[in-house]
Amino acid sequence: MNDEREALSPEPAPLPEEVSDVTADEGSNTQAVAPAVDRPQKGKVRIALDVMGGDNAPQAIVEGAILAIKTIDGVEITMVGDENAIKAELEKHSFEHPSLHILHAEEAIQMDEAPSVALRKKRKSSIHIGIKTLKNAEVDAFISAGNTGAVMAVSTVILRNLEEIDRAAIAIPLPTQTGHAVLLDAGANVSCKALHLYQFGIMGSMYAQYVLDDEKPRVGLLSIGEEDIKGNETTKEAFEMLSQSSINFVGNTEAKLLYRGVADVVVCDGFTGNIALKISESVAEMIGVSLKAMFSDTLRGKLGYFFLRPFLADFKKRIDHSEVGGAPLLGVNGAVFICHGSSNAKAIKNAIIGAKKFVEGDVNGHIKESLAKNKDVMNSRLLRDQHEGLWTQVKRKIGLNAEENQET
Repeated sequence: MNDEREALSPEPAPLPEEVSDVTADEGSNTQAVAPAVDRPQKGKVRIALDVMGGDNAPQAIVEGAILAIKTIDGVEITMVGDENAIKAELEKHSFEHPSLHILHAEEAIQMDEAPSVALRKKRKSSIHIGIKTLKNAEVDAFISAGNTGAVMAVSTVILRNLEEIDRAAIAIPLPTQTGHAVLLDAGANVSCKALHLYQFGIMGSMYAQYVLDDEKPRVGLLSIGEEDIKGNETTKEAFEMLSQSSINFVGNTEAKLLYRGVADVVVCDGFTGNIALKISESVAEMIGVSLKAMFSDTLRGKLGYFFLRPFLADFKKRIDHSEVGGAPLLGVNGAVFICHGSSNAKAIKNAIIGAKKFVEGDVNGHIKESLAKNKDVMNSRLLRDQHEGLWTQVKRKIGLNAEENQET
């Protein structure tokens, strides 16, 4: 995702109703790049792709769409953006296909624009129009490498959240010693309540199971220690709720274990997750620069690089964000994927693969089922808070109840 990632307010204020009535330009109908075909094509996953978003737009986005059409079966892609710019890129590749379409958008949201401004003043942007097509069920998923804050804001306003979900979360895939893990939230919510972390655990578990093919995903809660009693008030309450749920909760995950693969899903608030992500990116960059210097300084280093090059290429592939492509915005009522701002064609293609699996796996449907299955966790928590006195709640939150129980 783009480096300017702008988190939404912890408690977003209600927006005017008129903001949700976003409509595409009446004169900008979807056009087929090749001779027109009936839409949707039977059995195909329909994806709206924001061609104007990202550092390498529109070139890399169009190339990614072409690559996807050539290599992925069962997808139909609508490229949303400036029609002339898209056609110019297609002409460079001399490519036409009945499953590749253009939907004109006369505006584009820039990477440095505030989400609130983009939300209210650029209703003819590629992000607005693309998400509106998802809302109207004209497509099955939306993908953008553009302004992350704008994608989150527009998605939340137009699509709304799934029932029983209070906050949407960005789920970032991370490489580990055993494969990949999913970290959420990675920046959508600066601060979270225990309820939100609990919901993140449910959403992340369903995504890992039905998109990443983890049969029984291990869900961990990012904390300052592995012991059950470690953490602040929020994480302790979230620990209690996750422990009572039906998902495979494995307890607290200490930061030093994040890349060891002890959990398939790691839950945290967006502030913590975003810092963890940025530190990880910085360390990876430092390692890359150090290795380059080590292998280029001396003849011995150059010779060593010659022999290690295949292994280094494999290592780079494992940690390359373009291999994963995009991160889902879990919790909104639709399939929305956010890509890194510097995404290349391969990253876009892989994001399309991920979106296709998300739709085919009915991830949102499984999230709803899991929430319903664990409704007793929410109900018991609400009843406890209603019946407990203020002093009892204070003692529980500061840990005095645990000490009393140990004494008895």
